[in-house]
Amino acid sequence: MRLLRVLFLFVFVQAQSQQGGMWIPSLLEGMNEEEMSILGAELTASDIYDIENSSFKDAIANFNGGCTGAVISPQGLLLTNHHCGFGQIQSHSSIENDYLKDGFWAQNRADELPNEGLYAEFIVRIDEVTDRVLEGVTESMSEEEAQVQIRDNITAVQESVSKEEWQDSYIRPFYQGNQYYLFVTERYEDIRLVGAPPTSIGKFGSDTDNWVFPRHTGDFSFFRIYADANNRPAKYSEDNVPYTPKHFFPVSAAGVKEGDFTLIFGFPGRTSEYLPAVAMEHITKYFNPSNIAIREAALKVIDAGMKSSDEIRIKYASKQARIANAWKKWIGENLGIEKTDAIESRRMLEEKFKKSLKEKDLEDKYGHILPQFEELYSDFASVDIKRRNFIEVFLVTNELMQMMFRAYQLEQKVLRNNEALDDARDEFKGLLTSIYKNYDAAIDKGVFKNVMPFYTENVDATIYDGTAFTSQSEAEKLLQGSAKQMLKKLNADPAYAYAKPMIERFYQSINPEYIEKIDAIDALQKEYMKALMEVLPDARYYPDANGTLRVTYGQVRGYSPRDAVYYNPVSYLDGVIEKYVPGDYEFDVPEKLLSLYEAKDYGPYADSTGKVPVCFLGTNHTTGGNSGSPAIDAQGNLIGLNFDRVWEGTMSDINYDPEICRNIMVDMRYILFIVDKFANADHLIEEMAVVNPDKVLKE
Repeated sequence: MRLLRVLFLFVFVQAQSQQGGMWIPSLLEGMNEEEMSILGAELTASDIYDIENSSFKDAIANFNGGCTGAVISPQGLLLTNHHCGFGQIQSHSSIENDYLKDGFWAQNRADELPNEGLYAEFIVRIDEVTDRVLEGVTESMSEEEAQVQIRDNITAVQESVSKEEWQDSYIRPFYQGNQYYLFVTERYEDIRLVGAPPTSIGKFGSDTDNWVFPRHTGDFSFFRIYADANNRPAKYSEDNVPYTPKHFFPVSAAGVKEGDFTLIFGFPGRTSEYLPAVAMEHITKYFNPSNIAIREAALKVIDAGMKSSDEIRIKYASKQARIANAWKKWIGENLGIEKTDAIESRRMLEEKFKKSLKEKDLEDKYGHILPQFEELYSDFASVDIKRRNFIEVFLVTNELMQMMFRAYQLEQKVLRNNEALDDARDEFKGLLTSIYKNYDAAIDKGVFKNVMPFYTENVDATIYDGTAFTSQSEAEKLLQGSAKQMLKKLNADPAYAYAKPMIERFYQSINPEYIEKIDAIDALQKEYMKALMEVLPDARYYPDANGTLRVTYGQVRGYSPRDAVYYNPVSYLDGVIEKYVPGDYEFDVPEKLLSLYEAKDYGPYADSTGKVPVCFLGTNHTTGGNSGSPAIDAQGNLIGLNFDRVWEGTMSDINYDPEICRNIMVDMRYILFIVDKFANADHLIEEMAVVNPDKVLKE
């Protein structure tokens, strides 16, 4: 018995040590395959990635460049997060048809709504091209010379890629530019909205629950991919037909329990796992606090406005979510770094690195790296914060300043080339149209008053009274006439006259200084990555996320964020009702869902305790871009949909810690329950392959 306990402990500790990592799916054979098996997987590397046969990768789509989607039927039905499709749901909403408030469910193909500009992109294959990209690059070259050579090589490689005429390709650097991979892709651009729950389900908990657990959000929506008659990518056309996928995920109604294997497959955006301690210190002490303060000031105005009016609520729903998401994430990131003493841990790693340098007689080669990081970040901090404050004020939070920034770009294009006037003006008008669709001058003026003091002492809100840019019709009048006439009117506008000097300073001083300093840091980071892998070769190195297809595996696990507090890994519909606040914009519950709960009308979607699961936790290493990533079980079935991380675990972008880093997934049983019992959209379930793995295995 004692031997069994020791063996169990060894396997558990070994399994725990395999948490974390965003692995390239074409390189899973060997170590990763063995680790997945230890964690409970019954999958092979070729199940996940295969270019000769259909595999999981063929059902994973990059959803519009910022999220992931999973194909779940032979008719191209695609499942992603509600927040990933939020912009499309909002664009189809109006006071008369408020799909944000009421939800949307197409009863047939004719009811499915097209979405201009939306795409789903699949990976056809992944090839390593490091040797070809780095050919001719020598250590004697300056960083600028090396980058010119690399760019030329990338162009040559892409020109020689073997692919079909409807396919595309791109090359991305890995390990800070020490390796390169080529991705051949197929992009489908006829993507139609099929179904989405009301915001009271799809965004239940809103800002209060964002990034935290227990979570009770039904964060999902359905789209459908359409293709031409040959199943190839095509622009929207009534003649297009539902896409026939090479692979789609069967949907499991079996549910999860603690310790179950979980695999997340998707397109994580950006991580920086190998930063030096001085960089982590800069982020947590200066960069994050500055961003948090600006967004908090903007949200005070936007939140109050959204509560005052349904019209403003619809207009600002997507913007508010975008601004609030990163705001709360940065707060949690700082909390996690502090709780785990991550900066000190990173310094301990650096001491180990320096000791190994000495032991291996590599101090002359790499000994300069850490002291140079200290110098570079000391010189970098002030311009980094100034530049970021400009971006937050002029491009993220305040729309009048965003228009002024784009107007400056318009002016520069016209000054460089008068013949570019018509194209530049049309492009700017298109931008204005997209802004004015969801614009309220009073709200924007309030945001201006709150955020501008973070950038300048010269805060002049009277510009809103005289500018043409609080009205689309007046702004477009200003753009009329010859180049000379237009620019004269533009420069006479009080908002433009106010903003232009600050924009000029950004372009002429702040941004060039930032680029010069960040380039030096990036070059040193590349060298540091190479040095780490050479000096400490026994450590595990997975490449940082860079928007490319990745696999991360783990298990269903709860966690303890604070002393005497433990979160179970599964939340239930009971928790939705416990949080219910009638009429509240975050915690209201639809009447029908209340009725289903009171009647315990759960269909086959309750677990063995008679409760309906809503969300569950895993140890998968995720980040932005993994929103909408399928959660896959040990047999390759869909058990949930990734949509968030726990607050303390948002630090996983720079420091993954298996003790507190958890991803949050909406349980597939809750999705099926809402589709079937709440929305009466059982026709969607009928086109899925719903399986119960436990039953299948027994049979």
